[in-house]
Amino acid sequence: MKFCPKCKTILIPEKIKGKSYLVCKKCGYKEESKRKLVIVSGIKEESKEVVVIGENKENLPTIDIICPKCGNTKAYWYMQQTRSADEPPTVFYKCTKCGYSWRSYE
Repeated sequence: MKFCPKCKTILIPEKIKGKSYLVCKKCGYKEESKRKLVIVSGIKEESKEVVVIGENKENLPTIDIICPKCGNTKAYWYMQQTRSADEPPTVFYKCTKCGYSWRSYE
């Protein structure tokens, strides 16, 4: 991995007119690569698991918490990592009575 000498952004490999270059997408800096580059395209993203609160509610965990919309004291909950790994996960809640959803950043 090589960084741009001007703005310190990671240089991205590109083929331009049959030659291999390392290019900075931020400031436009480019240099011819001294190494043979293998450029891979079409990388598939991993599928993200989605929690669906629907018909099978009896399997979801519940917690005693007050719904900010209706005042009910029970909600379904799940956690998801929505920020960087060194930050705590976000807790999502869904009221068992009115279905209102909200989140908590703990």
